Amino acid sequence: MTILGNPGSHAVPCAGRTVTRQEVEDFLYSEADILDRWDYDGWLALFEPGARYEIPTTDHRAGWSPHETGSFVDDDWDLLRARVKRLKSRKAHAENPHSRTHRLISNVRLSEHTEDSFRVSAAFIVHRARDGHFDAYVGWYEHVLVPTGDGLRFRLRRSLLGHESLAAGARLSFIL
Repeated sequence: MTILGNPGSHAVPCAGRTVTRQEVEDFLYSEADILDRWDYDGWLALFEPGARYEIPTTDHRAGWSPHETGSFVDDDWDLLRARVKRLKSRKAHAENPHSRTHRLISNVRLSEHTEDSFRVSAAFIVHRARDGHFDAYVGWYEHVLVPTGDGLRFRLRRSLLGHESLAAGARLSFIL
């Protein structure tokens, strides 16, 4: 990957065009809205075939592989599609009825790029109301995005929790 001279750049050259931070922000804000509406078919459409979805454990450190050190979620393309199918069914007992969520995304930065993809980092807060409890999940996103003719798509969607540990009873039964 090529490291840009100015991490957090306002634009990156990729796939024969320039992708702006505003375009990436709009993509991430749209994704947040899709998830808060529990539109999982719409959410899955934001991924390229073969993409991954990861949530490493709270003791994750930079440079560690979530595949080797443990993770809350480590979905390849097949598992990602199965997760969406399950969340849409009544078999997802932990989310039937659905939690109420509200997502805030900030500090969007574009950093490294290749010919066909680029990295994005952002901060998030996901508020979740469920069973009389109100929880806040705080952390960072580390995504790899791909420009396509239909807009941006995830090649990798990774959520890194900022918590030292999850509270007793906390569940990641929804998309973080």
